[in-house]
Amino acid sequence: MNKPKVYFTKNISSQQVLELYDRVGFKLNGNVAIKIHSGEAGNQNFLRPEFWKPVVTYVGGAVVECNTAYEGARNSTDKHKQLMHDHGWDKYFNVDIMDAEGPDMELTINNGNAIKKNYVGKRMAEYDSMLVLSHFKGHPMGGYGGALKQLSIGCASSAGKAYIHSAGAVNDPDIVWNNHAEQDKFLEAMADAAKSVIDYFKGNIVYINIMKNLSVDCDCCAVAEDPCMKDIGMLASLDPVALDQACIDLVYSAADDAGRERFIERVESRNGIHTIEAAADIGCGNREYELINID
Repeated sequence: MNKPKVYFTKNISSQQVLELYDRVGFKLNGNVAIKIHSGEAGNQNFLRPEFWKPVVTYVGGAVVECNTAYEGARNSTDKHKQLMHDHGWDKYFNVDIMDAEGPDMELTINNGNAIKKNYVGKRMAEYDSMLVLSHFKGHPMGGYGGALKQLSIGCASSAGKAYIHSAGAVNDPDIVWNNHAEQDKFLEAMADAAKSVIDYFKGNIVYINIMKNLSVDCDCCAVAEDPCMKDIGMLASLDPVALDQACIDLVYSAADDAGRERFIERVESRNGIHTIEAAADIGCGNREYELINID
């Protein structure tokens, strides 16, 4: 079996993102959902719409998001739309909150380890393919956030996020934090949810991870730590498992970076690699890859 290709460049720029997309060599067809992170109000590290503009304009489609399951500026459609306006997303792109109105769409997970179904915004049904644009960084609950998190928590509806966090115990977003599953089960539920979106689009997905503003905290944090590591680069692949694994490997190999140990502590203290392990186990992708430098 051929190892999946992961394309890598140390050069971080808007135009280079477009070059990465072209190098992957896969044409996204039909109506394209472009999954981004809108950035919580107050967060200083998220990647702005101007950064993504060349590739989003080139691919076309709509920038998509889903509401959160915790207090903040994104836990209702009206507030989330206002935030996306404040952050400039609707200045450049068509914006779609996929779970703006119910009922949610239920996706079946045939081989899930923790959950057997996933709840996503019903407007996902309007799209034929997806471009997953991820800011790779740490995460206070998952250890790290990359392509697999964008597929799972990122594409889940508000209730779906609660369902994943509880590993299927609840689908009420008001009580998600009181029903958080045992850590490894939560990570497995994320992998399961990611698989449901991969299967839904039948592989018609391209993934790009940006290793910039490497904080231990996610863009969902209103109060986030400043980046602890130097920027590393950008990666793209058709395999989200290979892509996230490559990013993790690049962190571990950054031996001269003074912030490396801080970032690794965040990942390891949450057993973040288990998401990658679980995703590989159920067929989301391959942890072994061929890294192709395009510098």
